[in-house]
Amino acid sequence: MPANSISAEPGPRRNPPSVERVLAAARPGAGPRDPDAILAAARAVVDDERARIQGGASARTIEALGARVVAVLEAFDGPPDAGEGERGTPRVINATGVIVHTNLGRAAWPDAAIEAARRAAHGPTLLEMDRVTGRRGRRDRAAEDHLIALTGAEDALIVTNNAAAIALAVGLAGRGGGVAVSRGELVEIGGGVRIPEILRRAGVRLIEVGTTNRTRVADFEAVLDDPRSRIRAVLRVHPSNFVQSGFVEAPDPADLADLAHRHGAIVIDDLGSGALLPTERVGLAHEPMPRERLAAGADIVTFSGDKLVGGPQAGLVVGRADLVAKLRRDPLARAMRPDKTILAGVAATLALYRGGRAQMDIPVWRMLATPVAELQERAESLAAGLPAGAARPTDLEATVGGGSVPGQSIPSVGVALASFPGRSATTLLAALRAGEPCVVARIERDRVVLDLRTVDRSEDRALAAAIADALAG
Repeated sequence: MPANSISAEPGPRRNPPSVERVLAAARPGAGPRDPDAILAAARAVVDDERARIQGGASARTIEALGARVVAVLEAFDGPPDAGEGERGTPRVINATGVIVHTNLGRAAWPDAAIEAARRAAHGPTLLEMDRVTGRRGRRDRAAEDHLIALTGAEDALIVTNNAAAIALAVGLAGRGGGVAVSRGELVEIGGGVRIPEILRRAGVRLIEVGTTNRTRVADFEAVLDDPRSRIRAVLRVHPSNFVQSGFVEAPDPADLADLAHRHGAIVIDDLGSGALLPTERVGLAHEPMPRERLAAGADIVTFSGDKLVGGPQAGLVVGRADLVAKLRRDPLARAMRPDKTILAGVAATLALYRGGRAQMDIPVWRMLATPVAELQERAESLAAGLPAGAARPTDLEATVGGGSVPGQSIPSVGVALASFPGRSATTLLAALRAGEPCVVARIERDRVVLDLRTVDRSEDRALAAAIADALAG
């Protein structure tokens, strides 16, 4: 037996080779690396080998363990999809029919945003330098200037996400100041984050107004007239992730703003998804737009940078110049500040709106606007390329998702996969997720269906190959 190998026979009493011997086997293939990193990987491989042997598995040779160390190290080197099962992020195809899928990373960035972020990450930027004077200047304003142009606001601010934007904005009421909110708008905005909790952590007092299903301007007037309330802000929260129907009523935004201003209070309007294009043009019900709410008297409007805007996750704040300036000076704004890559990605996304390219170049809007006839043609081509009888085109309904446009769906087309004896739809769904690329689909009427509205046309060939692999078991 060679001196640098061990028996491949199972032996529950055997110990793995020493870390030093595994290191010696790994170093030739590891290349130029920090010695501490190689040592850490070797220790991890030896620990894993010890657990395998104790579990009754066959011991591996020194050469195999050395190669394993190299593989572990190389998994950290490459692009994000490197090393399936290691630290890499697998390539994923979203065939669920949910356009802004929270569990799948929400909005896909437009190519322009990806490139802008790449450039910002690649080298120095004029993030906080005045190009003319060479001295420190205001933080990069490109994205904020786009927001001002797109919404008609006096000023704008960008923070890490919309929850941060709301928390910062309600702080305008001051420590202990009252913030009036309709009971029907005391919502949970995702991830267990609730409006009452945000207000409490911001140090303001919540004043509940009206009832769950019906709140009128007169209800706000009653609390604003009460000097004990000390209401300094009225918060409106657009129910972007649920729908109330039936015996419901909400105050008119302009009437409420007029009332609040007469009582010396400001109006903060959280729109959540924050559409910058009319949703009616893609067959959806109207979503309130930031420009509309500012025109109706809101002093501050907050919304998300992803979701219906379709760019990187961020919190977008627009409104009165004096209030935005106050938010910018708040110490919490420093903790909520996005980095240069997010700012670059947001700016590039917003620039597409100003250039009239949003519906064509922003994936969320492109998916929303794709004609059903185009999806039908793709579904027929996809089914024809699979084994006979394995799949057939089927009409589906897609949704926006991500807490946007609740209760609305969009006609779509995809393929339904055939079932096989002894193989359930759940098993086939798991096989699709386990493949390369990972395909996430859904089950409908005991069939696995793949909705093409959420699959970019460029992914059709990879999707067909993944389906064929899953069907073959």
